[in-house]
Amino acid sequence: MITTGILISLVWNLTFSNPTQSNAVILTPLESNNSPEEILQSLGEKYKHTPNYEALNYALEGWEKLGKELKKPLLTVIDFTLPSTEKRLWVIDVEKREILLNSVVAHGRNTGELMAKSFSNTPESFQSSLGFFKTAETYQGKHGYSLRLDGLEKGFNDQARARAIVIHGADYASEEFAKSTGRLGRSLGCPALPPDLSSKVIDLIKDGSLLFIYGNDENYLKQSALVQP
Repeated sequence: MITTGILISLVWNLTFSNPTQSNAVILTPLESNNSPEEILQSLGEKYKHTPNYEALNYALEGWEKLGKELKKPLLTVIDFTLPSTEKRLWVIDVEKREILLNSVVAHGRNTGELMAKSFSNTPESFQSSLGFFKTAETYQGKHGYSLRLDGLEKGFNDQARARAIVIHGADYASEEFAKSTGRLGRSLGCPALPPDLSSKVIDLIKDGSLLFIYGNDENYLKQSALVQP
C-alpha cells in the first residue's frame, strides 16, 4: 500500500531535458525485488515530480508483467491526464530508480486541444491510443528521425504500426509553441516531441523498451489485463 506521504511527494517541477546531463541524479539500486510499491516509494523519496500516482502505478503493474521480456530496463510513461503545456513524458530506469528525462509531448488532433479526452485504435481517427507499447526500429521519414511502436494491447493500440503511430520530432511540440498558443500543436495520433529532444529520446528508448500511455478512459482501465494487479 502506498502511503499518503509518498503520494504527496510525487508533485514537483523537474526540468531534465538531456539524459546525459551531469546533474542527472543516479540512484543506488535497491537490493529487493522491483515491485511497484518499492519503485513508487523510491521515486517518491528522491524526486519531487514524477507521473501522478495512478499513471505510474498502472505503468508499473504492466512492467511487472512485461519487463522480463524486454531488452532494456527502461519504462517511458506518458500521462495524458495532464495538459499539453506540462512536461508529461518521463523516461525511467526501473532498476536504478532513476528519472532519465522529462519532456512535453503532443497528442492526436482529434484527441483534444489542451487536454487529451478521446482515444482510438482506429486508422484515420487521428487520435492517440492508450496502453502499453514496445519500442521497435528507427527510420528516416517525413518527420526525420523516427521510432516505430508496436502496440501490445489488442483493441486498444494493436493498430499502431498500421497507423504509423511513431515517436518523432515536430516544431508544434515545443514549449515555445505552447507559450505562443496556449497549448502544444497536435499530431495525427503520434506522441510527437520537441525537435531538439526527439533524437535523444529515440536513441535512449529504441529497440525493445516499454512505453505506457495513460489517459482518462474508464473502458481501458476496466478492460486492460496489463494494468490490473
